[in-house]
Amino acid sequence: MKKELFFVLVAICLFTHICRTVYEILKHNNFLKPGKLSFVIMFTNMVLLWVSWFLLCRNDISRIEIPGIIRYAGLTLTGIGIIAFLTALFTIKTLESYEGDLITGGIYKWIRHPMYLGFICWLIGFPVYFGALYAFILALLFITNVLFWRYLEEKELLKRFPSYKDYIKTTFF
Repeated sequence: MKKELFFVLVAICLFTHICRTVYEILKHNNFLKPGKLSFVIMFTNMVLLWVSWFLLCRNDISRIEIPGIIRYAGLTLTGIGIIAFLTALFTIKTLESYEGDLITGGIYKWIRHPMYLGFICWLIGFPVYFGALYAFILALLFITNVLFWRYLEEKELLKRFPSYKDYIKTTFF
């Protein structure tokens, strides 16, 4: 039963990543304009992605023994990721429909994409905490996907905000 659950969770994670990537491509190519409906759909997709990821890591069918201090470093990394994500969310107060000026205050003073960075921290931290070998391997694929989302967003921000080039020079990630 555990094996079947694991593969169902892998399928859900893959499906939700693909959905988000298709959404980002459609948005980037102006085939889709973010609105309330797309926000609800993508927010639901991302919640499903996050929940399935945490469950996948916990139910990984291939475990490796990791010393306690490293396991808890993984949990700490996950916590840092959650804090970065939530801090960014409360700073911009939206996920998709922001139309204002370039935000350079709060966490954005130091990190250009704290939500993506937080997500990457989860992708690394949780498998390390659980000693989840297959999840860690999947994390490498998913991190590549998150970096692709970031790449598309960077292109959009460079077009939208003339000052973004200077902002890049003063911030991380």
